[in-house]
Amino acid sequence: MINSGNNAPTNATLTKERLYAQLALSLGRMSRAVSQTADLCEQLQVDLHAMRILAGLDAAKFMTVAAQLNPEDASEEGSQSASDEKGKE
Repeated sequence: MINSGNNAPTNATLTKERLYAQLALSLGRMSRAVSQTADLCEQLQVDLHAMRILAGLDAAKFMTVAAQLNPEDASEEGSQSASDEKGKE
């Protein structure tokens, strides 16, 4: 009753091959997802760098506008620090 001469695959062998095929497909999908995630992380890094530069430029613009709109604040701070120096002597 031993099927040593019979090369027909058994039910267990077919199931195992089907599961290996499913595993191969799943690993392929996971590999593509990991690759896409790496690409998105790289793009995020580029975007964050651009945002940092933009934030610095906007801050410089705001400080320039504030200095032009409020020139008396700058002169008051200068005279106040000068009077502080005189008071310490």
